[in-house]
Amino acid sequence: MPSTHTSLHYHIVFSTKDREPRISRNWESTLHKYLGGIIRNIGGKPISIGGIEDHVHLLIGLKPNQCISEVVRDIKSNSSSWVHDEGYSRSFAWQEGYGAFTVSPQMLDQVTQYIRNQREHHRVKTFQEEYVEFLEKSSIEFRPEYLW
Repeated sequence: MPSTHTSLHYHIVFSTKDREPRISRNWESTLHKYLGGIIRNIGGKPISIGGIEDHVHLLIGLKPNQCISEVVRDIKSNSSSWVHDEGYSRSFAWQEGYGAFTVSPQMLDQVTQYIRNQREHHRVKTFQEEYVEFLEKSSIEFRPEYLW
């Protein structure tokens, strides 16, 4: 085949430091827009961004030469600096680590809706419960004592 064709979509999840509710509803949507800008600036495609006070979900498309760990590092570093620079929170920080799950093109709409309904979803399920469910559904082995 003389050319390359890819469809690489990731559902990325990461939390605030110590899973503290550090994202204020007053600037949450501005943060989500800023995250989208970071993703575009590094050559990715933001599809859906959402979350609540203690974590964010990103549904993004990436090119095959983009390393997921570098992408997440850049997103977290740049957004944390932005939160500080804008004066939203001097103590703001993201937790180390993240979850990244591949998403098939057929599931993009479903994952987009899931991300958009985070506030409603978390009325009945905590971030910790949600994250463990992601790991189990994805058959990712983990040791609970090292999870949080």
